Amino acid sequence: MMKKIWLALAGMILAFSVSAAQFKDGKEFITLEKPVAGEPQVLEFFSFYCPHCYQFEEVLHVSDTVKKKLPEGTKMTKYHVEFLGPLGKDLTQAWAVAMALGVEDKITAPLFEAVQKTQTVQNVADIRQVFIDAGVKPEEYDAAWNSFVVKSLVAQQEKAAADLQLQGVPAMFVNGKYQLNPQGMDTSNMDVFIQQYADVAKFLVGQK
Repeated sequence: MMKKIWLALAGMILAFSVSAAQFKDGKEFITLEKPVAGEPQVLEFFSFYCPHCYQFEEVLHVSDTVKKKLPEGTKMTKYHVEFLGPLGKDLTQAWAVAMALGVEDKITAPLFEAVQKTQTVQNVADIRQVFIDAGVKPEEYDAAWNSFVVKSLVAQQEKAAADLQLQGVPAMFVNGKYQLNPQGMDTSNMDVFIQQYADVAKFLVGQK
């Protein structure tokens, strides 16, 4: 019986070693030349204007898969970028409102839909309406919009993008030191790609 348990454990350790050994710097991930201290453990950048971000979030559910695979207690943070689209800056502020109110999950799908599919977001008032339609009280949204907390969260998002020298989205960084590199992963099968992406994120969380 003990022998079987040891064999099973050895098999698990070997399987982990093999999968870990498959991930190489410069292929599935890139080690940043200048690591940035103080960034969230797992940090994802996106834009409501970005079609690939829509695919990642709403079609392939990459973020959800990563979240489920990460070790317990790992903090995953999502920041919006302001360099895409005419309302990029306003949507970054709106995302800060969502973070401050804790309604990110409520408004992600409706905002993607309104920006990319129905194209009903043409100004700041339209963004506000998406929040209200998603169940956020108008007075809560208005109070948060110009609050110190939201201004700080906007600055935080901008600083992280600048410090990490972000080039495009979607993008994921781990410990301010590694960036996942989807181009180096297996994209011949989307299910395999999603699992590999999540496995690489999990692997990097364990790196020092």
